[in-house]
Amino acid sequence: MKGLELSRLFYEEYGRAMIDELFPNEAGRIAIGLAGEGSECLGYDDDVSCDHDFEPGFCLWISREDEERFGFRLERAYSKLPRNFMGYSRQIQSPVGGNRHGVIVIDEFYKRFLGAPSAPDSLMHWLYLPSHSLLCASNGEVFRDDLGAFSAVRETVKRGYPIDVKLKKLAAHAVFMYQSGIYNYERCVKRGESAAAQLAVFEFVKHAISFSYLMNDKYEPFYKWAYRGMKDFTLFADIAPMLEEISTTPNNSASFSEKTKIINIISDAFCRELVSEELSGAKDNNLEAHAYSIIKRISDANLRNMHIMEGV
Repeated sequence: MKGLELSRLFYEEYGRAMIDELFPNEAGRIAIGLAGEGSECLGYDDDVSCDHDFEPGFCLWISREDEERFGFRLERAYSKLPRNFMGYSRQIQSPVGGNRHGVIVIDEFYKRFLGAPSAPDSLMHWLYLPSHSLLCASNGEVFRDDLGAFSAVRETVKRGYPIDVKLKKLAAHAVFMYQSGIYNYERCVKRGESAAAQLAVFEFVKHAISFSYLMNDKYEPFYKWAYRGMKDFTLFADIAPMLEEISTTPNNSASFSEKTKIINIISDAFCRELVSEELSGAKDNNLEAHAYSIIKRISDANLRNMHIMEGV
């Protein structure tokens, strides 16, 4: 069973009644759901995921004021819910919270992932936040939020990067891909530096993945889930196997031509899509040229004038 489904069922079976019976006057002020860290919040969990931090549980997000008024009582009530549910055991809950489930102050939840109690309020804040942190602040599911305070921040984050930030990141990733995959990979192979050549490939792959997420208007997850997330792409759904191939094959003369061919196929696809979406006006399939064309479309002067590689 998926963790998100397990969480919802556990809430419906025991959590809802606990809140309605013991906190009838406060129920409308409690946001309930599952979000944050963990593969279950992304829907990526499987049998392997059950070896740690996997349990029937849910989050109860409340304001700082409400935490002072009834947070301890709510945490105690949550801790007394059944220890076992549908064949899964709950973890020992700290009496003062601090775990992934249970009572969590709304401000603290968002500060953990966004560095602030609210959604980013400047382009620079958006630019430097890790993508996986933005995803943790907006993934999972909210089962109930009558007050709306928790969901208000969440929905702002879910709308994605401001266009200028997206453009800045696309340009930076494009330059990194050109430098590592088109330029440095071949030079490393010619020198017989197989390890350095593979590092160049890894750099290309890393930035190609990030570029793909941006073009699909999705936040990139923590690196171990990056390939898994690409299965849900609308654009570039077919490049994951190609990236995996160049990541796992050697850099001898026999494989050099094939790997270079794949790098060029991916780069050309990116260039065509940039033009198709009118994000670049460059005329040829040169990622570096497209990067500088993308930069010209940024409205904010501070972002536009930053070093082209900054912001990834």
